[in-house]
Amino acid sequence: MAILPVLEYPDPQLKEISEPVDFEKEDLTEIIKDLLETLYDAPGCVGLAAPQCGIRKRVIIVDASRNPKVESRYGLMVLINPVIELQDGEILAREGCLSLPDLTANVRRAQTIRATAWDEHGVQRFIEASDFEARVILHEMDHLDGILFLDRVSSLKTDVFRRKRYAPKGGDKGGDKGGDKGGTSESTGKPEGSNTGKKDALPSVAAVGEKTDGAS
Repeated sequence: MAILPVLEYPDPQLKEISEPVDFEKEDLTEIIKDLLETLYDAPGCVGLAAPQCGIRKRVIIVDASRNPKVESRYGLMVLINPVIELQDGEILAREGCLSLPDLTANVRRAQTIRATAWDEHGVQRFIEASDFEARVILHEMDHLDGILFLDRVSSLKTDVFRRKRYAPKGGDKGGDKGGDKGGTSESTGKPEGSNTGKKDALPSVAAVGEKTDGAS
């Protein structure tokens, strides 16, 4: 197993669309091991997508149980070729991302989802998730289509923030409970207040995060 380097914005590879996995032709065993090692190396990180590590395959790792403030129905999941079948409701909450390590943002996403995917053994899974766990799945699935949370915010001026807290490395691999440097969706649901008028109100965010490709 190896800890993989994580691509950071504005690396153009993060905007590419990933390819479906062909189970008959591809063996993902080592890739999945490396992705798991990489996720658990990042304190508090609850999700990682293969393209964040330069692997253009439709594979995501989700472990919402690493957030001690929320209840996780599924715990660790390896989801291959995931598809959202249903989305319902809407919640605004704060998210972070390993590929945008110095920023967080208020992002509006569905409250409940129904999805299908295949696990690392090629077995089809049917998933019904809500709240934080649904948010993590949706965030990681966005990476498969080259979408970052900057593409989802309503306002780059009022909904994007400089990260003020970084968790130290350490803790057990299976359940690090600290806040992360850039893990997905580190809050439980309350959006950050407006940053308008603050000195750290990101006057340069429009330059580095403009929706130039039409993603939404």
